[in-house]
This record gives sequence, structure tokens and C-alpha cells, in this order.
Amino acid sequence: MNHALTLTADNMQQQLLHQYQMVRSKSLEICSCIETEDYTVQPMADVSPPKWHLGHTTWFFEELLLVRFYPDYSRFNTQYSSLFNSYYKALGAHTLQADRGNLSRPTVNQVIEYRRYVDANLAKFINEHVLTDEMKSLIETGLHHEQQHQELLYMDIKFILASNVVDTQYAVQTLPPAPEPIHGWSEFPQGLYQIGHDATGFAYDNEKPAHQHYLYPFAISHALVTNGEFLAFIEDDGYAKPEYWLSQGWDWVSQYRIQQPLYWSCLDGEWHEYTLHGLIPLGLNRPLVHISYFEANAFANWKKLRLPTEQELEVFLNQAPLATGFSDTALLHPNNTHNVYGEVWCWTSSQYSAYPRFKAFDGILNEYNGKFMCNQFVLRGGCVATPDQHYRHSYRNFYQPQQRWMFSGIRLAKDIV
Repeated sequence: MNHALTLTADNMQQQLLHQYQMVRSKSLEICSCIETEDYTVQPMADVSPPKWHLGHTTWFFEELLLVRFYPDYSRFNTQYSSLFNSYYKALGAHTLQADRGNLSRPTVNQVIEYRRYVDANLAKFINEHVLTDEMKSLIETGLHHEQQHQELLYMDIKFILASNVVDTQYAVQTLPPAPEPIHGWSEFPQGLYQIGHDATGFAYDNEKPAHQHYLYPFAISHALVTNGEFLAFIEDDGYAKPEYWLSQGWDWVSQYRIQQPLYWSCLDGEWHEYTLHGLIPLGLNRPLVHISYFEANAFANWKKLRLPTEQELEVFLNQAPLATGFSDTALLHPNNTHNVYGEVWCWTSSQYSAYPRFKAFDGILNEYNGKFMCNQFVLRGGCVATPDQHYRHSYRNFYQPQQRWMFSGIRLAKDIV
């Protein structure tokens, strides 16, 4: 099943406007559970303040659409052009990511007013113009861009709240107990498999083109690695045994004294995990989450197994049934229909690079993905924080190997001899 945003042929522009309004309102809904003070802080360089996410996703529509195609448009604030630019070098200067939390202005209310101003002008633009293919493509890409930032909002809000000394939580609901994991393996024969987006619906440029890739016989675990399984790794002193770790991973563990996954803590001899629902006792059946590539690789070595390649994981995901997830943010998406394997983004052993005959987006979006194809690893499968209609099995997420504040987990693979 394809969950990408799609446009109907009938009344396409009104359908596009409706989708725009739905996606834009979701960002504010996500932030409605936090306090004004939470919008502005940046506990580490990787985390952006929620205020900045709301401004940047608005900047995308203002800068890439309204400024270029709407002659009567007047910018809300000319200084926002560089302030909310993330990394588009061709569009001029931008604020460094690590400095986004240093700015008290614009205020939260001013950023929300900025959103309303751009939304009103974008609606007027759509209603008054016959949209070209380029305009429609930019709007659709902007919606998926905003949905990316909605997942980032959950990630960043969680890190912001967890950084407080005073106990706090995002959601008031109680997480249900996780079910027993489904054990077993899916086996796949050697041969050529089609990898990449099949040209139906939306996709980013890094998912294209679809191509043939040869795979040797392999198997993928039905179950995600659980907290209980990783706890066994800790209890076997896995963090203290260099034979399991990549050289850079061992340096990272040693330098930062890493001894457990992010958000884990041992209180009075009992393990707990910080979630968007607050600090809770560690659920042993719950999927392991917030793990780095270094930790994932070390755990796989400890198990005498390996991480899948991204091509293997895509083949596996293509045969996955649909179901609702049970990890950290399960209650935040009660109607989520991600596949049963999509509770956490799973690390692969594949370094993020271009597919054969890769072609970056044309024009102003040329910098969207290709410029990041260096020193990062691919994650596949989506998570329960991935917005509805945004996920697809060809989706390639990517992070640096030491990063772990995202909803990342482990699915194991093995060779079939």
C-alpha cells in the first residue's frame, strides 16, 4: 500500500489546498502540548527549538513559492529570509544550526502570526492562479518537508523535556504494555531485486531511480530488538568489550562514557526509560529505541549476526503486513497504519550514497538531499512518529553513526549458506 500524499485529478488545486491546510495544522497540534518556554530552548546542537521548526517550514513556502511566483506578495519580515533558511546555500546566508536556540526573537506568537500570514497568502495564491507543474511540485514537496519536520518535532520536544531537572512529560496517556514480540525469520533467495521508488506517488530524489540490485541469500528477523534483549547485552558488559565495537564506535563510547541507550537510567537498581509519556519502568518487550549506529553494530556483533543492508531491508519491508505500533509514541497516532515493522527506524549497514544514475531535484531544490551523502548511514522502515501518508518502503532516512535522539532501533539480519 502506498501511503504517500497523492493528488486527485478532479479539482486538483482545491485538493492541494486542503492537503496544505491539514498538514500545516498538524504542526501546531503537535506543539499544542508544550509550554511557551519549551518552544525556544536548544539543549544540544542537533536539536532545533520547536519555534524554529514552525518558522522554517513556513519559510519554505514563502521563499520557494510566494516570493518567486506571486508578484503582489510582500514578505512578512525580510530578516526571516536568512533566519529560517536551514542550509540552502544558493539562497544566501543562514543561521547556524547550533545557534538556533540563542535567539529570543521572533517570539513564539510572532512565528505563529508568520505562519498565519503565509498560509493566508498561499491559499489566495492557489485560488487565484492556474498552478504550473513546477508550482504544484514545490507545494507537494513542501508538505512532505513539513511532515519530516513533524517527526523532528517529536524527537526534539522529547529531548528538550528530558533535559529538564524537574520531571515533565509530553503526553498524559499511559502507554499500554507491549505485546510479546513475533519471533521468526523471513528468508529471501539470491537474485536481482528492484530497489527504489516505482514512480507511483511522491518520492524524494534520493529514492530514485528504481533499479536492479543483486542480493545473496539472506534472512531478516520478524521482531525488532527489544529492551530486554539489549539489557542482556549491557549485563554481559557489552559496552566494556572492544571486540564488539568499530574503532570509531569504541572511541565514542570511551570518550563520552556511554553505558546505556539514550533515555535509560538505573534508579535504585531498577531500569527506567524516559518516554514522551514520562519516566516509566523499562518495558522489556518494548522495541529498543534511541540507539546509535555504533551501538546497533556492536549489539549485532555480540549476537553473532549483522545489520541488514538497506536493499535487504527494503525487500523485507515490501512484504510486511500492516498493523499499529506499540513503541514510545503509540498513543500519539491512534489511527496510524504504518506496517507492523515500522515502530522504529532501523539502522542498516549501508552508507548513505547515490543510487545508480541518481539525479538530484531540478532547480531550487537541488540541495535537498544529495549534498548530505557523506559520512552517514541509512535507516529504513519509518516509526510511529512518522506522519500518516508520509511513509513508503523506499524512504531513505539517514543520520551520522553517533546520533541517537531520533527514533532509531535495530532489526537483525543473517546470511543463508
